[in-house]
Amino acid sequence: MDRTDMWILMVEAGVALFLLVFIVWWTMFAGRKEVDEVDNNADAAGQSRATKDDDRPAP
Repeated sequence: MDRTDMWILMVEAGVALFLLVFIVWWTMFAGRKEVDEVDNNADAAGQSRATKDDDRPAP
């Protein structure tokens, strides 16, 4: 195995590591603002999610 083969393996490993970190970051932080806004609005109104769910009519 010469230097060119090692270079290609290192680039491939770097790309795989970047993709792993990007996917984890994307899944952790994507869409979080909407959930926080709903929770903040419920707290501001003095109601919790459980209270809102309990007030729904039975199906």
